[in-house]
Amino acid sequence: MDDASVGFEEPVGPARAAHRALAEHGRTCATAESLTGGLIGARLTAVPGASATYRGGVIVYATDTKASTLGVPEDLLAEHGAVHPDVATHMARGVRDLMGADLGLAVTGVAGPEPQDGQPVGTVHTAVATSDDIFAREFRFAGDRSGIRDRTVEGALALLVSVLEGNMAENTRL
Repeated sequence: MDDASVGFEEPVGPARAAHRALAEHGRTCATAESLTGGLIGARLTAVPGASATYRGGVIVYATDTKASTLGVPEDLLAEHGAVHPDVATHMARGVRDLMGADLGLAVTGVAGPEPQDGQPVGTVHTAVATSDDIFAREFRFAGDRSGIRDRTVEGALALLVSVLEGNMAENTRL
């Protein structure tokens, strides 16, 4: 019985585009996820052959694990909380180094139902760390918790592809 006969479909979309771009540039990535709780890693590993470009990831859901696992400065977390662009950039660097990847992709934000760290539901910070640069993007998503998390996955993977393809606006480079 083949996969198609039991209702499985080959993954498409942002995860496939990310793997394609990583492979075309001979690069690997790793992920650090907070509000998505592993959804990015799950989407990336759903693509056949993912191990060629995806090194792995960490879920750092609690604020203190961002510091202890990825080296996000504790004073930054104390001053601004976990929902901050600088937290995302530190997470991206930390996971890149931890996993020995060429690029680190990180997301932190508020999926709801309540605001966090003074930030409204739907606030998301993403970052991609290369060996030379950090690229970051803020999103403001509307909708329920599930929808915000799904759009975060799509936005983060799109950012990764944009970085790999050199399509980043200068205001996203930190």
